[in-house]
Amino acid sequence: MGAISAVVFLLTTITFIPFPFYKDIVAATSGGGNRDIPMIDTPSAVESGRLLHKFPHNKLASYLSALLSLQSIVILGIGDDLFDIRWRHKLFIPVFASIPLLVVYFVDFGVTSIVVPTPLRPLFGGAEILNLGPVYYVYMALFSIFCPNSINILAGINGIEVAQSAVIACLIMANDMLYLPPFTSYNHPARDTHLFSLYLLLPFTGVSLALLLHNWYPARVFVGDTYCYFAGMVFAVVGILGHFSKTLWLLFIPQAFNFLYSSPQLFKLVPCPRHRLPHFNRQTGLLEPSRADLVKPLHRLLEWGLKLLAQFKLIWIRCDESGRVVEFSNLTILNLWLVWRGPLREDTLALELVSLQVACGFVGLIARHKLALLIFDTDNL
Repeated sequence: MGAISAVVFLLTTITFIPFPFYKDIVAATSGGGNRDIPMIDTPSAVESGRLLHKFPHNKLASYLSALLSLQSIVILGIGDDLFDIRWRHKLFIPVFASIPLLVVYFVDFGVTSIVVPTPLRPLFGGAEILNLGPVYYVYMALFSIFCPNSINILAGINGIEVAQSAVIACLIMANDMLYLPPFTSYNHPARDTHLFSLYLLLPFTGVSLALLLHNWYPARVFVGDTYCYFAGMVFAVVGILGHFSKTLWLLFIPQAFNFLYSSPQLFKLVPCPRHRLPHFNRQTGLLEPSRADLVKPLHRLLEWGLKLLAQFKLIWIRCDESGRVVEFSNLTILNLWLVWRGPLREDTLALELVSLQVACGFVGLIARHKLALLIFDTDNL
């Protein structure tokens, strides 16, 4: 049903296209009673004539490129659900969907400079601004890969994909509101970009909450990979075209941790089963950490790493008589939470992870707006 939600979102945002540009289409043109003044067809008259209202083509291009990217990721996500694409292939699916974003960013904005944090400026000769050039576009492409796949990795129990996405969307909208009246008493320079973010996130939150009603435990529908890709690409779109990708990283703390924690399995350093979702115990009705078996002994360094993680309660392992690791819990934040908390009901596990998402999001926003001055000269709020 993730595809259905994505299609409803796309139809809503397509229908919404005329409304953000109402003043530019109607009020500031002849349709609003502002008749164009006839001018004498001479060069001097043209040079001295009044400037006519200019339609903001760059804003429309950003909006349409966002829709094109989201339509592309939905098509690719449906293809993944139909044909069950392998991870090594699906990992790069968002790159194709991000091409319209990067092209429009290059044409209309093109800023590839970043503000160097104050403590790091001595390393760059005291420079306050660092131009990354093409590297910045590589960063944005990687960012568009991370967002969809991070939602897709933190999955496997009823409601967790949709709930985490709805929480992140609400946190981004809360950040957007700080740049709009009545929270700002003046026309903030970032007003339009945060309005653009709200244009996409409001309908996204609506379809997500509607889907969550049916996907929460006990789920009557499943979201599929389509929703995960679609949700992550919505965040990538608003982060890139809204020019606040660094802020978005602070709202993806659980997803970033889950990706780093899962990386040994994702990159095949240790065995990675096809599915790593928690194991359901039929006798107790509770979820337990799922496990991966070691058919072949691991390299000593990798085995030492697993034992070190076990000492810090970051993983569960089972060793044989000789002390070699033969089984370990799968490296996902869901399994890690069960290692810490013990067996849990599925809805309890989902609720606790969503609460963690909310807490991390608020900490991220507080750090963004209260602690930014510790490493930067100014805060753009």
